[in-house]
Amino acid sequence: MYVAVKGGEAAIANAHRLLADRRRGDRSVPALRIDQIVEQLALGVDRVMSEGSLYDRELAALAIMQSRGDLIEAIFLVRAYRTTLPRFGYTRPIDTAAMQVERRVSATYKDLPGGQLLGPTFDYTHRLLDPDLANDPAIAEPEQREGDGQRMARVSEILAHEGLIEADGELPEDHLTGDITREPLEFPMERDIRLQALSRGDEGFLLALGYSTQRGYGRSHPFVGEVRIGEVELELEVPELPFPVTLGRIRVTECQMVNQFKGSAKAPPQFTRGYGLVFGQSERKAMAMSLCDRALRAGELGEDITAPAQDEEFVISHSDNVQATGFVEHLKLPHYVDFQAELDLVRRMRSEHDKRNQSNETEQREAAE
Repeated sequence: MYVAVKGGEAAIANAHRLLADRRRGDRSVPALRIDQIVEQLALGVDRVMSEGSLYDRELAALAIMQSRGDLIEAIFLVRAYRTTLPRFGYTRPIDTAAMQVERRVSATYKDLPGGQLLGPTFDYTHRLLDPDLANDPAIAEPEQREGDGQRMARVSEILAHEGLIEADGELPEDHLTGDITREPLEFPMERDIRLQALSRGDEGFLLALGYSTQRGYGRSHPFVGEVRIGEVELELEVPELPFPVTLGRIRVTECQMVNQFKGSAKAPPQFTRGYGLVFGQSERKAMAMSLCDRALRAGELGEDITAPAQDEEFVISHSDNVQATGFVEHLKLPHYVDFQAELDLVRRMRSEHDKRNQSNETEQREAAE
């Protein structure tokens, strides 16, 4: 398909040197450090961890540095590195009700058991540039209080107490949770596989699809039942031990979206759920994910599939930014043979077109004479 080009290796080596130079920038400016990216560009780091499917803040920061801030390229780097790592086992499902909550808001209930916690958010800022930040101003210490260690019930449990929302549901004992990093995607897919794909999906793509459901392409009327951000424990079951071993804590964002459902022959009118869970602080992604999850449940709930966000194959096949990037950006690579073949085809088609026109003109002249 591709043809060799003289001097290709030298050109590539020079391009790499130029890339390294541009990445470093002005040598009189202090070089970025990994810890600076981790601490001060935390939301970018969280996105790279989430869509790269690898929870490691330093590696994500290194990828951001190497990619010159191109987050999709950084996600690609993290994904590639992830494939080299050994797998020792699967942790138990995390318990987000036992989360050490940093932020927790609900748009459905004003007064919640455990209260609403605004946490670190842009929601109430004025979106005005702050020139003072360029001068490294002193920052006051935030107000904090110790958690009481109590389980913080979810909003869905309040609705479930009255039977107004579908149950969480229990997986059959013989159900084996899939793993999209080890098994090829097949359609139709179970919801656990679909949620894995959505969690790794591109935030912008899922955001656009989620927005489309709110604008009428999916007949969705969502409410944010709850968004919570905080740390959860990871536990691993070791065959030699009678108890799970705690490996550490990670920060995650969880969103429960509440949607109206008119009911069916099998279920009464009630609210249904859309679910989102991602690494780090990324509530926009978790919300978009939950909107798409609910839209993709249309067939399961007996609803008409009329919108792109409800089409499982369309959504899942195009949500992965690493695949999308590879397929779009490979167009920059040499396609000389392909193009020459198409060029020859167009020339022949034009030649035949011209011959037909000349023949028609001759026939018309002869008929006129």
